[in-house]
Parts: sequence; C-alpha cells; structure tokens
Amino acid sequence: MTKFDLIVIGAGPAGYVAAIRAAQLGLQVAIVEKEYLGGVCLNVGCIPSKSLLKNAELADTLRNKAKDFGISFDNLKLDYSKAVKRSRQVSNRLTKGVEFLMKKNKITVFSGNAVFTSPDSIEISGEAGTEKLQGENIIIATGAKPFILPGIKVDGKQVLTYKEAILQESLPKSALIVGAGAIGMEFATIWNSYGVPVTVVEMLDRVLPNEDPEISQELGKALKKQGITALVNSKVTKIETLKTKVNVLIETPDGEEKISTDQVLLATSFVPNTENLGLEKAGVLVDRRGFIEIDGRMATNVPGVWAIGDVTGKLMLAHVAMAMGVTCAENIAGLDTEEIIYQNMPRATYCHPQVASFGLSEQAAKDAGYDVVVGRFNFQANGKALGLNDYAGWVKIVVDKKYGEILGAHLIGPEVTELLPELTLAQANELTSAEIGHNVHAHPTLSEVLHEAAEAVSGEAIHA
Repeated sequence: MTKFDLIVIGAGPAGYVAAIRAAQLGLQVAIVEKEYLGGVCLNVGCIPSKSLLKNAELADTLRNKAKDFGISFDNLKLDYSKAVKRSRQVSNRLTKGVEFLMKKNKITVFSGNAVFTSPDSIEISGEAGTEKLQGENIIIATGAKPFILPGIKVDGKQVLTYKEAILQESLPKSALIVGAGAIGMEFATIWNSYGVPVTVVEMLDRVLPNEDPEISQELGKALKKQGITALVNSKVTKIETLKTKVNVLIETPDGEEKISTDQVLLATSFVPNTENLGLEKAGVLVDRRGFIEIDGRMATNVPGVWAIGDVTGKLMLAHVAMAMGVTCAENIAGLDTEEIIYQNMPRATYCHPQVASFGLSEQAAKDAGYDVVVGRFNFQANGKALGLNDYAGWVKIVVDKKYGEILGAHLIGPEVTELLPELTLAQANELTSAEIGHNVHAHPTLSEVLHEAAEAVSGEAIHA
C-alpha cells in the first residue's frame, strides 16, 4: 500500500487547487480522478460556455445590431459547429495546463474510481487495475451532478443536461429550458443569439431567483426584449419524447400549457457525487440532501477526512471551490486561516446583460436589522457603455447607514462580472462606499458606474 501525506479524490477546481497548495506547503500529494483533470468547470462547464457566449455575442451583433455600427452584408452564415470546436480548443488548452501543474508540483496522478476502505485508506479501480493508497489526510472533492426530475429520462439528444448541450455541434430548432438559474440563463443567451426560439420555465416567481428581486425584474425585461419567453411560477409536469419533437406539459398560473419543442435542457439543481465512495466505511456524515457536512476548516466529522467544493453544497461556484481548496490545504498543513464567509463570495451569471452580486440584498439587509441606504447608478449615463452600444442595467450598492459598511452589491449590465471584484475587495478590507467614491476611476470606463453608485449613497453622484 502506497502512503501519502494527502490524497485528494477529484481533480476539479476544488481538488486540483487543494493538491497544488498542499504540495507548495511541502506535503507529498496524490490526486485521483475518474474522468478528466480540471473537472466539469474546465471541460464541460464554465470555461467552454464562456467561449460559446463570446461567439453568441458576435452572432447577436451581426444578426441584430450590425446596422448600428454601419455594417451591412448579404447572406450571413453562422457556423455553430465552429463555435463549439473553438470552445473545445479553449478547454483542452486549460486542462493540459492543469496536467502540467500536477507534474510541476510533483503530484502523483491516479486515474480511476476511488472508494474508501477505511478512514485513512482508499482503493482505486481503473484501466491499470486496482491500487491501494493510504493517506494521513484525505480530501473529498468529487463535485456534484445535475438533478434529474423524477420520471424523466435524459437521452442526450432530445432531453439534455448541460454536458450534452455544451458538446453538441448543432443548434436545436427550438428549445425549452427547465430552470432559470445561471446555467439556464446562459444557454438561453447562447441559443437565442443564434436565432433559436427559447422558452424558460422556472418554478419560483422570477428568473435568477437567488438574486436581488430588482435584478430579476431587470433581466426579465431584457429577456422579453430579446424574444426569450420566461414562464415563472410554472412547473414542468411531464416530458414526452416523440420521433421529431418533445411535448412538455407545464402547470402555469393560468392553467396547464403544452409546448412542443426540439430539445429540452434540464437546468434545475444539483445533487452531490457521494454515491459509491464508501463513505460509510470512513464514517463520514452527510446531511439530509446527501451533501457532506463540514466545519469552517473544511473538516468532516472524521479526523483526517476533509471535503471541499460542490460535494459540500455550500455554494456551488468554481471560484468558491478553489477558495475552499486553499483553505483546506492550509489547515492540513497547520497554517492559520480565515473562515470563508459564503454570503460574501462573488456570484456571476454570464447571460446578456451580465449579472454579478455579493452579500445581502436590500431586503435581506433590512430584515437583518440594518438601517439601509442604497446607492444606484445606471449604465445608460456611462460614456463607455454608450460607446459599446451596450448600456442596459445598473449598479446598486447596499450600505449600513450608521457605519458606511458595504453589506452587498447587485450589478446588471455590460461586463459587470469584471467590475465586481473592486466591491468585494473593498468590503473584505472594511472600506466604505465613501472611500470607493473618493477613489479616482479612469474615464471613460465602465468602472465609473461603481464610482457614481458609491457617491450616490451619500447623494453626491455628479452625473445622476
């Protein structure tokens, strides 16, 4: 039995980052992956989808906005298969980078399925046969998979999850997306930009239901303008696959509705990858949903066994998984660490317009007992946004009136996912909205909207 200081099960953003940080701190590390280095994010998730979204942006500009830029042409041809192939090239480049980092940091990589045989031992089954490893510490970073609605069969052609959708090289003739979270909104943006009729069905009362209600309202208006149909307070009750179409029965506030479509994308929620791991032999506890229970150090109830990333159900975002990986590795190495405050982690959705946020919503801040003041500024008054011909949306900063503490921020508009870090950095270092307002922002930039929103908190915005 080969022994390591640390064994990491799963090589997604949580796992490979934890392995690298542990190796940097002098630990002898092994990592086990059953499918591909980089996990879902790099291979069939956030990275290739951003490549497709860039192609979608260009497609939308050429189809719907070319005249605004003085561009005209005949017989526009958009080859979606080329967009997918480019996304695969982007993904492959990054996964090869992870492979290089494993070698650089002298991390031993094992391919196969890992199963606990005891709290400090695992057995790996793969093409090379069976191997047994013992670890002084073991991190579980196996991620999560899409929740499939009861009674519905995913065939990968007519009924899809994000994985099949991101890999297919042809566009659906029409599409119905179940779920209006980040994945649903991003695929709606991609397909709609190429002219595909899209309907989104959301069981809750608004799109992006985890965002500030005003964000949802603003995005809902944008979707309608783009021609995307959003059915909220609605529930899919049946999906019937036929030879050339899919019939979907939907329970709406106005009664039952039947929609025939070419493809259905399931984008509702996720369940943890905890089955067939032998957690019972390790004695690791899971919650009622099946997610592994951890403390602020990323430790499970079993000494020496840790869990990070989506398998914990804390906040299913790649950058959060990476932060958890670093924290976990440093705790294993005996360093002092700060506990992650998940509420203040950045959240980003790359639909059009983009959405970004962190912290408390305005209502949640009031419910928590804060005397709240809000600063807001619209992109419509921003010169850079107007020059880009992309000026829908606004920035909203939620502040505690007594101390000027930033409680949260909610952004919708052009490239807001790139603007958010200024606000999270300020909040993490206890800067106030006034200090953001006093910071000189280059002109003309989109970041000036942050400056104006911060000044609007105290009624000092110049261009409001």
